[in-house]
Amino acid sequence: MYRDKTKTVNIGGVVIGGGNPIRIQSMCNTPTQDADKTVEQILRLEKAGCEIIRVTVPDSDAAKALGEIKKKIHIPLVADIHFDYKMAIAAIENGADKIRINPGNIGGTDKVREVVKCAAERNIPIRVGVNGGSLEKDILEKYKGVTPEGIVESALKNAALIEDMGYDNLVISIKSSNVLLCVRAHELLASKTDHPLHVGITEAGTVTSGNIKSAIGLGLILDKGIGDTIRVSLTGDPVEEIKSARLILRTLGLRKGGIEVVSCPTCGRTKIDIIGLASKVEKMVEDYPLDIKVAVMGCAVNGPGEAREADIGIAGGIGTGLLIKKGQVIKTVPEDMLLTTLKNELDNWELN
Repeated sequence: MYRDKTKTVNIGGVVIGGGNPIRIQSMCNTPTQDADKTVEQILRLEKAGCEIIRVTVPDSDAAKALGEIKKKIHIPLVADIHFDYKMAIAAIENGADKIRINPGNIGGTDKVREVVKCAAERNIPIRVGVNGGSLEKDILEKYKGVTPEGIVESALKNAALIEDMGYDNLVISIKSSNVLLCVRAHELLASKTDHPLHVGITEAGTVTSGNIKSAIGLGLILDKGIGDTIRVSLTGDPVEEIKSARLILRTLGLRKGGIEVVSCPTCGRTKIDIIGLASKVEKMVEDYPLDIKVAVMGCAVNGPGEAREADIGIAGGIGTGLLIKKGQVIKTVPEDMLLTTLKNELDNWELN
């Protein structure tokens, strides 16, 4: 398990690496300069389960806003920097818990050194980020395009640049929108470094396509024991990224907590609105801190058997429905009472 052997890094009180829990990240899509709007979004993300948040810092106004944002949130704040090394320094000075840079695009070795010096004085971690779309020309020429080997070489070269300056409080991230290329690159990188890795499939797409690509890519990477923090990158509300990340981790057995909803795919026997019911159940259970499985079945004939592995479930018939616990039918209720009956059971779960 690679993640058991990575170095530990403290990001604003949240420790990653060394076998610590895999942490869920996201990135705000609000203008960082608008502190109130950014805080509002971060608080929504916190409620959904976000554990580390990143914001862009393109100018001095954004850097100055970090201090105000930090006062009102409860998770570590990471500053995303491109092109201007002064913004990295300003972000650190204004309280960023970590900075993300690509050493190749902030103006040369001397400027990287200034950033490293500032980070070292405060022991602020640096995330070295390399994307398939931003590889150096010499590496693209060497490998005749974007390859796993090229991405890894670039990441290690940039990390070594900072290490040679006497600083190794680093996190490395390598991303590509090509899922299998990204998986192979992570396999190579994990075998060559003990720095903790932030993993994700970049530019994955919309909530639908992005979730599929991210689930496949992150599933393959995480199941190999690789990855200390994750982000599901989606074109949409960042809260959806958190929901997806939690589900991916829970599906792989890497995170507990939160209700898992399973539901039947519907068939000709279905006599109720199982699609609508399952959606309502999934929405209803979001805020319950229970580590249980809930089944939603559309057939009162096979429902009990199909829900046998769930802790609790409901199954619909014609105008009526069943409440099921551990595969056993507990009671029959009117169809329009199924959701209310399930909610009452969950509200009193500790008493069961």
